[in-house]
Amino acid sequence: MFIDDVSFSVKAGDGGNGIVAFRREKYVPMGGPAGGNGGRGGDIVFVGEEGLTTLLDFRYTRIIKAKNGQNGMSKNCFGKDAEAVYVKVPVGSVVYDLTSKTVIADIVRHKQEAVIAKGGKGGRGNSAFATPRIPAPEICEKGLPGEERQIRIELKVLADVGLVGFPNVGKSTLISVVSAAKPKIADYPFTTIIPNLGVVRVKDGRSFVMADLPGLIEGASSGLGLGFQFLKHIERTKVIVHVIDMAATEGRNPYEDYLKINKELETYDSRLSLRPQIIVANKMDIEGADKNLKVFQKKIKKIPIVAISAYTKNNLDELLYKIADVLDFEKQKIGEEIIIDKVVEYKFQPQEVPFMIEKSNDGVYNVVGPEVKKLFNITDFSREENAKLFARRLRKLGVDEELRKLGVKHGDTVRVMGYEFEFFD
Repeated sequence: MFIDDVSFSVKAGDGGNGIVAFRREKYVPMGGPAGGNGGRGGDIVFVGEEGLTTLLDFRYTRIIKAKNGQNGMSKNCFGKDAEAVYVKVPVGSVVYDLTSKTVIADIVRHKQEAVIAKGGKGGRGNSAFATPRIPAPEICEKGLPGEERQIRIELKVLADVGLVGFPNVGKSTLISVVSAAKPKIADYPFTTIIPNLGVVRVKDGRSFVMADLPGLIEGASSGLGLGFQFLKHIERTKVIVHVIDMAATEGRNPYEDYLKINKELETYDSRLSLRPQIIVANKMDIEGADKNLKVFQKKIKKIPIVAISAYTKNNLDELLYKIADVLDFEKQKIGEEIIIDKVVEYKFQPQEVPFMIEKSNDGVYNVVGPEVKKLFNITDFSREENAKLFARRLRKLGVDEELRKLGVKHGDTVRVMGYEFEFFD
């Protein structure tokens, strides 16, 4: 079954907690701090796999989780880092974050790796807080939680050549005779309901990947037929091969077919109109095709036209040579652009505000924000020293000063991340 769009959750592992421990050895009278750090949580990593052609494995997936890092141990032993979870996805997969509506990764190469969710950093044990002024601290940190995301994977077939055209123009027959692909072929519209990929080998040794895309109809770009669902698969093709029934066996006009399909492509994505195109005049073995071809050639001047019969396999070599030549030119052009254009694009990301203070309906001020949340998550409030450290960190962040400006006084209640604390000035 061909599945090209799935959504589910990923949860990276949480970091292990640091601990408070002290050395108690026979010949070390003063001892000292010996609490180790926690290990890092496991990442969720997607890996491109060219052997996969569908997202079927994820159809019933609800969540993919990584393991948490191990907690720190006494005798300054660090917790073990959790192993990353490697998930194989088809080459051509685009991964979106559903919350931020942004692209996390675009996997276009075999073995390409992309970290989709980062594991949480391990918390520090009390050995990490030892200083000459405080040689035996009773302070430790909890591990940070791993990233949790709602994601969507969209598969866009990676092929050098994309076959487009109305249903029953001979696309499936063409790919079946020039490659090892075995698509379903029948005499009714929309026989092909999934993209079919085939490796085509030219007699001079060159080769390329061809995709037979489900038949388009007029209105496909607005959702009619199967075109809207599969138009995305043509976005990555380097060359568009437009197959036309030159014998007009379905009663349509070949030239009008050409205009309608091009209009749908341009409506879906205007950049497709700039893609190099080859017109394949198919079914030339049927009576009337020669006459229609002469009329068609008078109206089309700049785009190459190759007359073939996929059924009788007539003139297929000329078509394959032509496709290979256009592909070579496109690859050379892309290569030159890569060498010449050394500009790196950086997207502006506004700096996050470390904290925000909002007054609730009951008159109590709420302190929230990404930096406050991070400090709150790593604090183990079961120890008094940790709570004091949390207060000092908030003061250094500027929270106390801002609360004073808002009129908060000694003894007032302040909520931090939903928990109530008493304000000490």
